[in-house]
Amino acid sequence: MQINSNYLNLQDSYLFSTIAKKVNAFQAANPQASIIRLGIGDVTLPLCDAVVQALHDAVSEMGVKETFKGYGPEQGYGFLKDAIQHYYASHGVTLKSDEIFISDGAKSDLGNILDIFGTDNVVLIPDPVYPVYVDTNVMAGRKVVFMNANAENGFLPLPDEKVKADLIYICSPNNPTGAVYNREQLKAWVDYANAQDAVILFDAAYECFVKDPALPRSIFEIEGARTCAIEFCSFSKIAGFTGTRCGYTVIPMELSRQGVALHKLWLRRQTTKFNGVPYIVQRGAAAVFTPEGQKQIQENLGYYMENAKIIADAMREMGIWFTGGEHSPYIWLKCPNNMGSWEFFDLLLEKANVVGTPGAGFGVNGEGFFRLTAFGDRENTKEAVARMKKLLAEL
Repeated sequence: MQINSNYLNLQDSYLFSTIAKKVNAFQAANPQASIIRLGIGDVTLPLCDAVVQALHDAVSEMGVKETFKGYGPEQGYGFLKDAIQHYYASHGVTLKSDEIFISDGAKSDLGNILDIFGTDNVVLIPDPVYPVYVDTNVMAGRKVVFMNANAENGFLPLPDEKVKADLIYICSPNNPTGAVYNREQLKAWVDYANAQDAVILFDAAYECFVKDPALPRSIFEIEGARTCAIEFCSFSKIAGFTGTRCGYTVIPMELSRQGVALHKLWLRRQTTKFNGVPYIVQRGAAAVFTPEGQKQIQENLGYYMENAKIIADAMREMGIWFTGGEHSPYIWLKCPNNMGSWEFFDLLLEKANVVGTPGAGFGVNGEGFFRLTAFGDRENTKEAVARMKKLLAEL
Protein backbone atom coordinates (compact mmCIF):
# COMPACT_ATOMS: atom_id res chain seq x y z
CA MET A 1 0.00 0.00 0.00
CA GLN A 2 1.29 3.45 -0.92
CA ILE A 3 -0.07 6.88 -0.13
CA ASN A 4 -0.17 9.67 -2.67
CA SER A 5 3.16 11.19 -1.66
CA ASN A 6 2.38 14.37 -3.61
CA TYR A 7 0.30 15.43 -0.60
CA LEU A 8 3.53 15.67 1.37
CA ASN A 9 4.55 18.53 -0.91
CA LEU A 10 1.62 20.66 0.28
CA GLN A 11 1.81 23.19 3.07
CA ASP A 12 0.71 21.69 6.38
CA SER A 13 -2.63 23.51 6.33
CA TYR A 14 -4.85 25.47 3.98
CA LEU A 15 -4.41 29.27 4.22
CA PHE A 16 -7.79 29.96 5.76
CA SER A 17 -7.39 27.13 8.26
CA THR A 18 -4.18 28.77 9.48
CA ILE A 19 -5.95 32.11 9.82
CA ALA A 20 -8.81 30.51 11.75
CA LYS A 21 -6.38 28.89 14.19
CA LYS A 22 -4.59 32.18 14.84
CA VAL A 23 -7.86 34.06 15.34
CA ASN A 24 -9.29 31.37 17.64
CA ALA A 25 -6.13 31.40 19.75
CA PHE A 26 -6.25 35.17 20.07
CA GLN A 27 -9.96 35.11 20.95
CA ALA A 28 -9.37 32.46 23.62
CA ALA A 29 -6.64 34.58 25.18
CA ASN A 30 -8.68 37.78 24.83
CA PRO A 31 -12.34 36.82 25.30
CA GLN A 32 -13.36 40.46 25.70
CA ALA A 33 -12.06 41.41 22.22
CA SER A 34 -14.68 42.32 19.62
CA ILE A 35 -13.24 40.82 16.44
CA ILE A 36 -14.37 42.04 13.02
CA ARG A 37 -13.67 39.63 10.17
CA LEU A 38 -12.81 41.06 6.76
CA GLY A 39 -10.74 38.06 5.77
CA ILE A 40 -12.51 35.06 4.26
CA GLY A 41 -14.71 35.81 1.27
CA ASP A 42 -17.94 34.58 2.85
CA VAL A 43 -21.15 36.55 2.35
CA THR A 44 -23.23 37.94 5.22
CA LEU A 45 -26.57 38.90 3.63
CA PRO A 46 -29.31 36.23 3.61
CA LEU A 47 -30.67 34.58 0.49
CA CYS A 48 -33.02 36.89 -1.40
CA ASP A 49 -36.80 36.42 -1.14
CA ALA A 50 -37.18 35.00 -4.66
CA VAL A 51 -34.66 32.26 -3.92
CA VAL A 52 -36.15 31.43 -0.52
CA GLN A 53 -39.65 31.15 -2.02
CA ALA A 54 -38.34 28.84 -4.75
CA LEU A 55 -36.65 26.67 -2.13
CA HIS A 56 -39.88 26.45 -0.12
CA ASP A 57 -41.86 25.53 -3.23
CA ALA A 58 -39.33 22.84 -4.13
CA VAL A 59 -39.47 21.37 -0.63
CA SER A 60 -43.25 21.17 -0.95
CA GLU A 61 -42.87 19.40 -4.30
CA MET A 62 -40.62 16.82 -2.67
CA GLY A 63 -43.39 15.98 -0.22
CA VAL A 64 -45.92 15.06 -2.91
CA LYS A 65 -45.72 11.79 -4.83
CA GLU A 66 -46.61 13.35 -8.18
CA THR A 67 -43.83 15.96 -7.99
CA PHE A 68 -41.23 14.09 -5.93
CA LYS A 69 -37.75 13.93 -7.51
CA GLY A 70 -35.21 11.15 -6.94
CA TYR A 71 -31.91 10.92 -8.78
CA GLY A 72 -31.63 13.78 -11.23
CA PRO A 73 -29.37 14.26 -14.25
CA GLU A 74 -25.75 14.47 -13.09
CA GLN A 75 -25.12 17.43 -15.39
CA GLY A 76 -28.08 19.41 -14.01
CA TYR A 77 -31.77 19.95 -14.68
CA GLY A 78 -32.74 21.58 -17.95
CA PHE A 79 -34.62 24.43 -16.28
CA LEU A 80 -31.46 25.70 -14.56
CA LYS A 81 -29.18 25.18 -17.56
CA ASP A 82 -31.65 27.08 -19.74
CA ALA A 83 -31.75 29.94 -17.20
CA ILE A 84 -27.94 30.17 -17.22
CA GLN A 85 -27.96 30.04 -21.03
CA HIS A 86 -30.31 33.05 -21.13
CA TYR A 87 -28.19 34.87 -18.51
CA TYR A 88 -25.11 34.54 -20.72
CA ALA A 89 -27.11 35.69 -23.73
CA SER A 90 -28.00 38.87 -21.81
CA HIS A 91 -24.36 39.91 -22.02
CA GLY A 92 -23.71 38.71 -25.53
CA VAL A 93 -22.53 35.12 -25.11
CA THR A 94 -24.25 32.28 -26.97
CA LEU A 95 -24.06 28.86 -25.31
CA LYS A 96 -25.75 25.54 -25.96
CA SER A 97 -27.66 24.28 -22.94
CA ASP A 98 -25.74 20.98 -23.07
CA GLU A 99 -22.44 22.86 -22.73
CA ILE A 100 -23.42 23.81 -19.16
CA PHE A 101 -22.75 21.40 -16.29
CA ILE A 102 -24.32 22.15 -12.88
CA SER A 103 -22.09 21.45 -9.86
CA ASP A 104 -21.86 22.11 -6.12
CA GLY A 105 -19.48 25.03 -6.66
CA ALA A 106 -16.59 26.40 -8.68
CA LYS A 107 -14.00 25.26 -6.14
CA SER A 108 -15.00 21.61 -6.58
CA ASP A 109 -14.98 21.77 -10.36
CA LEU A 110 -11.68 23.64 -10.53
CA GLY A 111 -10.12 20.67 -8.74
CA ASN A 112 -12.16 17.90 -10.33
CA ILE A 113 -11.61 19.08 -13.91
CA LEU A 114 -8.02 17.89 -13.57
CA ASP A 115 -9.31 14.30 -13.77
CA ILE A 116 -9.63 14.66 -17.54
CA PHE A 117 -6.05 15.91 -18.06
CA GLY A 118 -2.80 13.97 -17.94
CA THR A 119 -0.42 14.48 -15.04
CA ASP A 120 2.47 15.28 -17.39
CA ASN A 121 0.87 18.59 -18.40
CA VAL A 122 2.71 21.79 -17.45
CA VAL A 123 0.45 24.15 -15.52
CA LEU A 124 0.78 27.94 -15.70
CA ILE A 125 -0.63 29.76 -12.69
CA PRO A 126 -0.49 33.45 -11.70
CA ASP A 127 1.19 34.43 -8.44
CA PRO A 128 -0.46 35.60 -6.20
CA VAL A 129 -3.43 33.30 -6.67
CA TYR A 130 -6.35 31.47 -5.06
CA PRO A 131 -4.58 28.52 -3.30
CA VAL A 132 -6.86 25.83 -4.78
CA TYR A 133 -5.29 26.20 -8.23
CA VAL A 134 -1.84 25.35 -6.91
CA ASP A 135 -2.76 22.77 -4.29
CA THR A 136 -4.90 20.60 -6.56
CA ASN A 137 -2.10 20.36 -9.11
CA VAL A 138 0.51 19.64 -6.45
CA MET A 139 -1.73 16.82 -5.21
CA ALA A 140 -1.59 15.30 -8.69
CA GLY A 141 2.16 15.77 -9.09
CA ARG A 142 2.00 18.18 -12.03
CA LYS A 143 4.76 20.67 -12.80
CA VAL A 144 3.60 24.19 -11.91
CA VAL A 145 5.10 27.28 -13.54
CA PHE A 146 4.21 30.70 -12.11
CA MET A 147 3.60 33.93 -13.98
CA ASN A 148 4.46 37.08 -12.07
CA ALA A 149 1.53 39.28 -11.14
CA ASN A 150 2.77 42.45 -9.47
CA ALA A 151 2.11 46.14 -8.96
CA GLU A 152 4.06 46.98 -12.13
CA ASN A 153 1.67 45.03 -14.38
CA GLY A 154 -1.41 45.86 -12.31
CA PHE A 155 -1.51 42.23 -11.11
CA LEU A 156 -2.60 41.28 -14.65
CA PRO A 157 0.26 39.30 -16.22
CA LEU A 158 0.25 38.72 -19.99
CA PRO A 159 1.57 35.73 -21.95
CA ASP A 160 5.28 35.14 -22.38
CA GLU A 161 5.84 33.36 -25.70
CA LYS A 162 9.01 31.77 -24.30
CA VAL A 163 6.97 29.89 -21.68
CA LYS A 164 5.35 26.64 -22.78
CA ALA A 165 2.24 25.53 -20.90
CA ASP A 166 -0.62 23.06 -21.29
CA LEU A 167 -3.09 24.30 -18.67
CA ILE A 168 -3.49 28.00 -17.87
CA TYR A 169 -5.41 29.37 -14.89
CA ILE A 170 -6.98 32.81 -15.22
CA CYS A 171 -9.31 34.44 -12.68
CA SER A 172 -10.99 37.73 -13.62
CA PRO A 173 -12.11 39.65 -11.61
CA ASN A 174 -9.18 38.25 -9.72
CA ASN A 175 -9.12 36.66 -6.30
CA PRO A 176 -7.21 37.93 -4.32
CA THR A 177 -6.21 41.16 -6.10
CA GLY A 178 -9.52 42.39 -7.51
CA ALA A 179 -7.84 43.21 -10.83
CA VAL A 180 -9.87 42.74 -14.05
CA TYR A 181 -8.59 41.87 -17.51
CA ASN A 182 -9.83 43.94 -20.45
CA ARG A 183 -10.78 42.43 -23.82
CA GLU A 184 -7.42 43.04 -25.46
CA GLN A 185 -5.58 41.36 -22.58
CA LEU A 186 -7.84 38.30 -22.61
CA LYS A 187 -7.52 38.10 -26.41
CA ALA A 188 -3.76 37.85 -25.93
CA TRP A 189 -4.28 34.88 -23.61
CA VAL A 190 -6.75 33.21 -25.98
CA ASP A 191 -4.37 33.60 -28.92
CA TYR A 192 -1.49 32.25 -26.82
CA ALA A 193 -3.52 29.22 -25.69
CA ASN A 194 -4.65 28.37 -29.20
CA ALA A 195 -1.09 28.69 -30.49
CA GLN A 196 0.22 26.47 -27.68
CA ASP A 197 -2.62 23.94 -28.01
CA ALA A 198 -3.20 24.72 -24.32
CA VAL A 199 -6.45 24.96 -22.35
CA ILE A 200 -7.45 28.00 -20.29
CA LEU A 201 -9.27 27.23 -17.04
CA PHE A 202 -11.16 30.52 -16.56
CA ASP A 203 -12.56 31.27 -13.10
CA ALA A 204 -15.46 33.71 -13.49
CA ALA A 205 -16.79 33.41 -9.94
CA TYR A 206 -16.81 37.21 -9.50
CA GLU A 207 -18.21 38.20 -12.90
CA CYS A 208 -21.34 39.63 -11.32
CA PHE A 209 -19.34 42.52 -9.84
CA VAL A 210 -18.21 43.84 -13.24
CA LYS A 211 -20.29 46.92 -14.00
CA ASP A 212 -18.34 48.38 -16.93
CA PRO A 213 -19.74 46.87 -20.17
CA ALA A 214 -16.33 47.41 -21.77
CA LEU A 215 -14.87 44.77 -19.46
CA PRO A 216 -15.56 41.08 -20.25
CA ARG A 217 -17.48 38.96 -17.76
CA SER A 218 -16.89 35.69 -19.61
CA ILE A 219 -13.92 34.30 -21.52
CA PHE A 220 -16.41 33.37 -24.23
CA GLU A 221 -16.87 37.05 -25.08
CA ILE A 222 -13.43 36.73 -26.67
CA GLU A 223 -13.08 35.47 -30.25
CA GLY A 224 -11.33 32.11 -30.35
CA ALA A 225 -12.08 31.14 -26.75
CA ARG A 226 -14.41 28.29 -27.66
CA THR A 227 -11.47 26.25 -28.96
CA CYS A 228 -9.24 26.77 -25.92
CA ALA A 229 -11.21 27.57 -22.76
CA ILE A 230 -13.35 26.07 -20.00
CA GLU A 231 -15.24 28.47 -17.73
CA PHE A 232 -16.16 27.97 -14.07
CA CYS A 233 -18.70 30.02 -12.18
CA SER A 234 -20.61 29.91 -8.92
CA PHE A 235 -23.75 31.11 -7.17
CA SER A 236 -21.77 31.73 -3.98
CA LYS A 237 -21.12 35.42 -4.60
CA ILE A 238 -23.88 36.43 -7.01
CA ALA A 239 -26.62 34.93 -4.82
CA GLY A 240 -25.05 34.18 -1.43
CA PHE A 241 -24.99 30.40 -1.96
CA THR A 242 -21.82 29.84 0.08
CA GLY A 243 -23.81 27.60 2.42
CA THR A 244 -26.31 26.37 -0.17
CA ARG A 245 -23.71 25.17 -2.72
CA CYS A 246 -24.29 25.49 -6.43
CA GLY A 247 -22.11 26.39 -9.40
CA TYR A 248 -21.55 25.47 -13.02
CA THR A 249 -18.89 24.74 -15.60
CA VAL A 250 -19.08 25.54 -19.32
CA ILE A 251 -17.24 23.34 -21.85
CA PRO A 252 -17.79 24.22 -25.53
CA MET A 253 -18.57 21.35 -27.86
CA GLU A 254 -15.75 22.30 -30.23
CA LEU A 255 -13.03 22.20 -27.54
CA SER A 256 -10.94 19.11 -28.19
CA ARG A 257 -7.39 17.90 -27.64
CA GLN A 258 -5.66 14.87 -29.19
CA GLY A 259 -8.76 14.38 -31.30
CA VAL A 260 -11.03 13.96 -28.25
CA ALA A 261 -13.83 16.35 -27.22
CA LEU A 262 -13.21 17.52 -23.64
CA HIS A 263 -16.98 17.91 -23.23
CA LYS A 264 -17.31 14.14 -23.73
CA LEU A 265 -14.61 13.40 -21.15
CA TRP A 266 -16.14 15.70 -18.53
CA LEU A 267 -19.61 14.24 -19.09
CA ARG A 268 -18.18 10.75 -18.57
CA ARG A 269 -16.36 11.87 -15.44
CA GLN A 270 -19.44 13.53 -13.94
CA THR A 271 -21.81 10.65 -14.68
CA THR A 272 -19.33 8.32 -12.95
CA LYS A 273 -18.19 10.35 -9.94
CA PHE A 274 -20.98 12.88 -9.29
CA ASN A 275 -24.66 12.37 -8.46
CA GLY A 276 -25.73 15.92 -9.17
CA VAL A 277 -26.87 18.95 -7.18
CA PRO A 278 -30.09 18.54 -5.17
CA TYR A 279 -33.29 19.43 -7.02
CA ILE A 280 -34.26 21.84 -4.25
CA VAL A 281 -31.00 23.79 -4.58
CA GLN A 282 -31.28 23.93 -8.37
CA ARG A 283 -34.79 25.39 -8.09
CA GLY A 284 -33.41 28.07 -5.78
CA ALA A 285 -30.57 28.77 -8.21
CA ALA A 286 -32.96 29.13 -11.14
CA ALA A 287 -34.88 31.81 -9.20
CA VAL A 288 -31.72 33.95 -9.27
CA PHE A 289 -32.35 34.61 -12.97
CA THR A 290 -36.03 35.59 -12.71
CA PRO A 291 -36.83 39.34 -12.96
CA GLU A 292 -37.60 39.44 -9.22
CA GLY A 293 -34.46 37.49 -8.41
CA GLN A 294 -32.23 39.73 -10.49
CA LYS A 295 -33.65 42.87 -8.89
CA GLN A 296 -33.10 41.53 -5.39
CA ILE A 297 -29.66 40.16 -6.25
CA GLN A 298 -28.52 43.52 -7.58
CA GLU A 299 -29.57 45.16 -4.32
CA ASN A 300 -27.38 42.72 -2.38
CA LEU A 301 -24.43 43.19 -4.74
CA GLY A 302 -24.84 46.95 -4.42
CA TYR A 303 -24.64 46.60 -0.63
CA TYR A 304 -21.32 44.77 -0.86
CA MET A 305 -19.90 47.21 -3.40
CA GLU A 306 -20.80 50.13 -1.12
CA ASN A 307 -18.77 48.35 1.56
CA ALA A 308 -15.92 48.10 -0.96
CA LYS A 309 -16.18 51.83 -1.60
CA ILE A 310 -16.00 52.56 2.13
CA ILE A 311 -12.79 50.53 2.41
CA ALA A 312 -11.30 51.94 -0.80
CA ASP A 313 -12.04 55.53 0.25
CA ALA A 314 -10.30 54.87 3.56
CA MET A 315 -7.23 53.50 1.75
CA ARG A 316 -7.03 56.67 -0.35
CA GLU A 317 -7.44 58.83 2.74
CA MET A 318 -4.58 57.01 4.45
CA GLY A 319 -2.40 57.15 1.33
CA ILE A 320 -2.21 53.35 1.04
CA TRP A 321 -1.71 51.86 -2.44
CA PHE A 322 -4.38 49.33 -3.45
CA THR A 323 -6.14 47.72 -6.36
CA GLY A 324 -9.63 46.20 -6.62
CA GLY A 325 -12.81 47.43 -4.94
CA GLU A 326 -14.35 48.79 -8.15
CA HIS A 327 -15.34 45.69 -10.10
CA SER A 328 -14.55 43.28 -7.28
CA PRO A 329 -15.47 42.79 -3.61
CA TYR A 330 -11.77 42.56 -2.70
CA ILE A 331 -9.34 45.34 -1.84
CA TRP A 332 -5.71 44.34 -2.31
CA LEU A 333 -3.47 46.79 -0.45
CA LYS A 334 0.22 47.39 0.08
CA CYS A 335 1.07 46.81 3.73
CA PRO A 336 2.02 50.14 5.35
CA ASN A 337 5.57 50.90 6.51
CA ASN A 338 6.94 48.03 4.38
CA MET A 339 5.53 45.47 6.80
CA GLY A 340 5.36 41.80 5.89
CA SER A 341 1.94 40.29 5.23
CA TRP A 342 1.78 38.17 8.39
CA GLU A 343 3.32 41.00 10.43
CA PHE A 344 0.49 43.29 9.33
CA PHE A 345 -2.05 40.50 9.98
CA ASP A 346 -0.83 40.16 13.59
CA LEU A 347 -0.81 43.92 14.10
CA LEU A 348 -4.40 44.33 12.86
CA LEU A 349 -5.62 41.37 14.89
CA GLU A 350 -3.90 42.28 18.15
CA LYS A 351 -4.20 46.08 18.09
CA ALA A 352 -7.41 46.68 16.13
CA ASN A 353 -9.13 43.28 16.44
CA VAL A 354 -9.64 43.24 12.67
CA VAL A 355 -9.01 40.11 10.58
CA GLY A 356 -7.83 40.26 6.97
CA THR A 357 -5.93 37.85 4.72
CA PRO A 358 -2.13 38.02 4.41
CA GLY A 359 -1.08 38.34 0.78
CA ALA A 360 1.81 35.92 1.36
CA GLY A 361 -0.76 33.15 1.70
CA PHE A 362 -1.57 33.58 -2.00
CA GLY A 363 2.01 33.20 -3.24
CA VAL A 364 5.48 34.69 -3.22
CA ASN A 365 4.38 37.87 -4.99
CA GLY A 366 1.70 38.39 -2.35
CA GLU A 367 4.31 39.10 0.32
CA GLY A 368 3.96 42.67 1.53
CA PHE A 369 0.32 42.86 0.43
CA PHE A 370 -2.98 42.23 2.22
CA ARG A 371 -6.56 41.40 1.19
CA LEU A 372 -9.69 42.87 2.72
CA THR A 373 -13.18 41.72 1.76
CA ALA A 374 -16.33 43.79 1.32
CA PHE A 375 -18.65 40.92 2.26
CA GLY A 376 -19.06 42.04 5.86
CA ASP A 377 -21.87 43.80 7.66
CA ARG A 378 -22.07 47.55 6.88
CA GLU A 379 -21.64 48.77 10.44
CA ASN A 380 -18.83 46.30 11.04
CA THR A 381 -17.11 47.50 7.88
CA LYS A 382 -17.32 51.10 9.02
CA GLU A 383 -16.05 50.19 12.47
CA ALA A 384 -13.16 48.15 11.04
CA VAL A 385 -12.12 51.06 8.84
CA ALA A 386 -12.27 53.45 11.82
CA ARG A 387 -10.09 51.10 13.87
CA MET A 388 -7.56 50.79 11.05
CA LYS A 389 -7.36 54.57 10.65
CA LYS A 390 -6.77 55.01 14.36
CA LEU A 391 -4.14 52.29 14.50
CA LEU A 392 -2.18 53.45 11.44
CA ALA A 393 -2.25 57.05 12.62
CA GLU A 394 -0.43 55.91 15.75
CA LEU A 395 2.35 54.08 13.87
